[in-house]
Amino acid sequence: MADNESKKKYDIQYAKNKLKRIPLDVQKEKYDEIKAAAVIAGESVNRYIKNTISQRMEREQS
Repeated sequence: MADNESKKKYDIQYAKNKLKRIPLDVQKEKYDEIKAAAVIAGESVNRYIKNTISQRMEREQS
């Protein structure tokens, strides 16, 4: 039980120090399209969006 609490506290502190949330609002229909594409790619919606952004940034920096 104590290990679980320690992990939880660590995760919260890590998120505060290392992560930045980016709110993203999309129309429900667009979300369904994104979700379907993520499933086909074998990724979560979050990972799919992050990978897509990274790929575009790489293309635009070339």
